[in-house]
Amino acid sequence: MAAEVEAAKKTAARVVVDEFVKDNMVLGIGSGSTVIYAVERLKERVKSENLNIICIPTSFQALQLITEGGLQLGDLSRNPTLDLAIDGADEIDPRLNLIKGGGGCQTQEKIVAFNSKLFIVIADYRKDSQQLGSTWKKGVPLEVLPISYVPVMKKLERDLGGKPTLRLAVNKAGPEMSDNGNFLVDVDFGPIPDAAALNVELLQIPGIVETGLFIGMAERAYFGQADGSVVLQTRDGNKSKVA
Repeated sequence: MAAEVEAAKKTAARVVVDEFVKDNMVLGIGSGSTVIYAVERLKERVKSENLNIICIPTSFQALQLITEGGLQLGDLSRNPTLDLAIDGADEIDPRLNLIKGGGGCQTQEKIVAFNSKLFIVIADYRKDSQQLGSTWKKGVPLEVLPISYVPVMKKLERDLGGKPTLRLAVNKAGPEMSDNGNFLVDVDFGPIPDAAALNVELLQIPGIVETGLFIGMAERAYFGQADGSVVLQTRDGNKSKVA
């Protein structure tokens, strides 16, 4: 099963890099396990085709992938508009609304995606969902200012019916921190009937820096399948096999 999932991620990533990455692009590099395969293929193409690609990271992990891979590193100060951003997701609905932030990078990921002319998601078949919150059971990730996490969590539970959990670090005592030095709170809302409305409500709460709900941002999602094929899904809900 694990090998099948990794193969699905790799196939989707390679299809997108091969189809969409062009010479002289400014490219947003997402975070997570699927993006590793995209960077792997990007390195191959840059070397074999002598491509000039400026890479903008969405996290410390992405920064490491870029620099350790010998790719050209850029930043939003010098490259405020990107041609393309490629990233993964934790869950994807039929309208390409996403839950992201399982790795705690959603704020920087959203900034890069927002400033890209085209945002494409790569994922394996497990991330395909009919309704956000129905298959991803870890909740909606929120980046929260440390000073506010207690009142924010009480507000989420009392007024929005969520079940918030402060994300704790694995190899250190205390909370896990975002790359921006903030806390991460995962909120279980169950299946979410209106993700756009929920996103607006969450962003009105002082102390919440950003949410892991990406509403209307992705143009295309490519799902690697168990049988080795790749399925393209567009924002209108249509799906087609492309590889």
